[in-house]
Parts: sequence; structure tokens; C-alpha cells
Amino acid sequence: MMRTSIIGATGYAGADLLRLLLNHNEITLSVLTSESYAGQPISQVYPHLKGHVDIVLDNMNIDLIIDKSDVVFVALPHGHAMKVVPALLTAGKKVIDFGADYRLRDTAVFEQWYKHTHVSPDLKAVYGLPELNREQIIGAKVVANPGCYTTASILAIAPLLREGLVDPHSVIVDAKSGISGAGRGLGLGSHYPEATENVKAYNIGGHRHTPEIEQELSVAAGEPITISFTPHLMPMTRGILATCYMNLKPEVTMDQITTAFNKAYQHEFFVRLLGPGQYPATKNVRGTNHCDLGWHVDPRTNRVIVVSAIDNLVKGAAGQALQNMNIICGFPETMGLRFPALYP
Repeated sequence: MMRTSIIGATGYAGADLLRLLLNHNEITLSVLTSESYAGQPISQVYPHLKGHVDIVLDNMNIDLIIDKSDVVFVALPHGHAMKVVPALLTAGKKVIDFGADYRLRDTAVFEQWYKHTHVSPDLKAVYGLPELNREQIIGAKVVANPGCYTTASILAIAPLLREGLVDPHSVIVDAKSGISGAGRGLGLGSHYPEATENVKAYNIGGHRHTPEIEQELSVAAGEPITISFTPHLMPMTRGILATCYMNLKPEVTMDQITTAFNKAYQHEFFVRLLGPGQYPATKNVRGTNHCDLGWHVDPRTNRVIVVSAIDNLVKGAAGQALQNMNIICGFPETMGLRFPALYP
């Protein structure tokens, strides 16, 4: 049995990871850490886990974690993982980082967007989007788990860039997120009276997932690209819906677009292709590790519009982390993740 620990277990993503790990047949839960709730059972912090996970939370003790773990999930705020990951790797542990510390290959870009000095710039991780980077993830020591907006956007756009069907300099992403994406910390923007019955754009032109999306789409396109990305906050708990617009290259047809998506994802369990004229909804992926994709070609504007839906806490965080763990540990990729959405 693989011993798994979570550093930062009491955030929304950490708690959802615990829910998913309970369905896994090849792991045992070991150390769970929390700076805010150390000494309390996690089921006291999250009563829905009572009787399922009642482990007492520890302060972050790197020696204890090393001693009792084979795989460590690091679910800390940006800028904190870089302080603990090197020690875990030196001790031979496999690491999956939920934050942004190792997602961006260029340390200067990370420091520009996240306003943190990187203290382990020589440590390189594999970008953990399995549907695009599976071969690199196999055998990786540290995996940088992608962001939620990023996952939804890249999966929607990358196949068309790889096949050269769209203008790589015309990409626009209009995305909506549930409030849980802001985390469990209190803030005015996620305060119920502010968020309910309200939709608002935020961080226009400056959201931190922008360089991450551009990095991976540049790989798909084979050249550096810049996108327009606008996120919005929606009055719902879970979900990401990304609507992505791209100009078609001359004489590209709907059949070519459909063929590109089939080529990329027809054998991917977690990407469900709804096809042309059928559009995803967040409720259909709620609580799951699925990404649903649908698309439409608009001949009037010569654009293709791709719509992508994921659960921001599962395929956008905890589920993708478990998917990555399965890959690096040699388990079936769907283990602990094979279930449909909770509906309605």
C-alpha cells in the first residue's frame, strides 16, 4: 500500500482529495497537516468526513512526513511549496504540488506574476496535464498540478493549435468559475451577499493563470502566443465553464475540427466529446474528474467556438492530482475517480 500524506489538508482542494482517496484501493492515509487546525481531527473541521477520515491534524513537520510517506500532496498557497519540496525529493518521495510554484518553466515569469522570489529555481517539475503530457508524467518525481481555469482552457484549445487549424494569435478565453475557486479564506468578494445573484469579471488582463495557459498553448502551437483571458465569478459553489474563440485558417471545415478533437481525446476516459452543436454544462461534471467539450463553427465570423466544462475542485485540482498520482505510481489511471456527476 502506498502511504500518502497531504500538506495543507484543510483547504477545499485538500478536503476534496481526501474524499477521492477514500475510493482508492492502493493507498493508506498517513500525515495530514494544517497550521490553523493542528491538534484537531479533520472530521471536526469537515464534519462530512466523520467516520471516514478522523485523523488528527499535525503541524507541518517535514521529518515526520518523510518518515511516514511515499507520496506527498502539497496543497499550500503559492510561494510555500518551494520551501518544502526540495527536502521531500532529496528523501526520495514522489510529490504532487497543487500550487503554481513549479508550473511555469521560466522562473522570471513566475516571479513577475506571483510576486514571490523563487528559492528553488533549479528544480524542474513535469506539468501535470495527463491528456497532453502523460509520457512525461510517467516516472516523474515531482508533478506540477495545473490550475483550474488552465485545465479547462488548454484542453479546449490545444488540439486545434497542434493541427494548425486556427490562427494562434486570435485566441480569446471567456471563463466562469464557482466561488470555491477563491479558496476557504474569508474575503469580501466571496461573501454571500456580494456573490449571490451576481456575475462579475475580475483580474481582466492580469489573472495569474494567463501565463500558464500561454505556456502550454505555445507548446501546442509550436510558437510563442499571447491570449486574451477574462475570468468571471459565478454564484455557484463548483465549476468552470470556459468559452474559447479562435479564428479559423482558410478553408478549415467542421469535419477537420471534429477530427482534431477525436484524434486528441477519443481514447481519454476523462475527456468527454459532446461533438459539434452540443454544449457542456457545469452540473454534468459536478464532483467528477471529467472535462466535457463541445464546439461550433460560425461561418459568418469564420471562428470556431469551443466550450469546456470541469469541476474546479476535481479535474481542476484534487481529481487531477489523484490522476497524476496514479500515473507516476503505476496504478490504473481511473482508480478512485471512476464515477459520474452528482445530479441534479
